[in-house]
Amino acid sequence: MSEQSASRPPRRLIVLGAGAAALVLLLAVLVGYAARRIGADEPAGTAAATASQAPAGRATPVSGLATIAAADLPKQARDTLVLIDKKGPFPYSRDGIVFGNNEKILPARARGYYHEYTVPTPGEQDRGARRLVVGDQGDVYYTDDHYDSFRQVLR
Repeated sequence: MSEQSASRPPRRLIVLGAGAAALVLLLAVLVGYAARRIGADEPAGTAAATASQAPAGRATPVSGLATIAAADLPKQARDTLVLIDKKGPFPYSRDGIVFGNNEKILPARARGYYHEYTVPTPGEQDRGARRLVVGDQGDVYYTDDHYDSFRQVLR
């Protein structure tokens, strides 16, 4: 055995060490990604800010969008809110479907967080342009222009 080969670790140990290092690096990346995703779902300070905006049991996470009081919504939207609170029955088959937030106007959340409901428009033969979009944490948004703009509903 030469002097050089005696001081060098066996090839198998080098491969095992490199594999372990790669596994640790992958784990660190996954933990960092998961922590960032969790942080994106709940902005800092949301819990304290929502407590002052909504009555107990009706949390309204802060979105930064323009707001409208529930009492100031059109009557049809207030009626739809009552149906949402009672969990139906809803007059339109598409009420309650997942809202994809493709316009990226509402706060970014995981797919399935938002659901949309039709607000009937007098004189319209179809569903019209008005909707309420409700998040899993109780946040409610109103659009009267088919998703071109939203106002957060304060309850």
